[in-house]
Order: sequence, then C-alpha cells, then structure tokens
Amino acid sequence: MTRLQTVFDDVFLEPVKLSPQLTAKDVPEWTSLAHISLLLSVEKEFGIRFRVGEVEKMQNIGEFVDLILERLKEH
Repeated sequence: MTRLQTVFDDVFLEPVKLSPQLTAKDVPEWTSLAHISLLLSVEKEFGIRFRVGEVEKMQNIGEFVDLILERLKEH
C-alpha cells in the first residue's frame, strides 16, 4: 500500500489518502485519463502488466491491491 500511495502521489495533483474502501468516485480528479496514467504508472512501479478487462472489474483500492499482489506472484 505504501508503494501504491507513492504512485498515487505522482499521478494526482491533490493528495489522495488510500484505503481499501476508496473508489474512483471518491476522487474528483480521477478521470479516465488519470485512470490510464495510474495504471501505466502502477505497471512500471511494480514491473507487472494487467490483462485486458481485469482492471474494470475492480470495485475499490483493496481489490486493486489484491490484483497487484496476484500479478507479483506470477513473476
């Protein structure tokens, strides 16, 4: 979560405090363009790749963290 917070700090101008329950709707600055930037930044930070469609299924940051951990186990 700490590494992910760093990515969020780099992508968003306004501070975003991460929690497992946080959703994109909770962050006014989280536009579709910001979403793409966030995904690319997370892939770069963690050295992983997301599969097409799997990110859209996530409901909150907790599920995003679970997905990142799942991808890391595959390496």
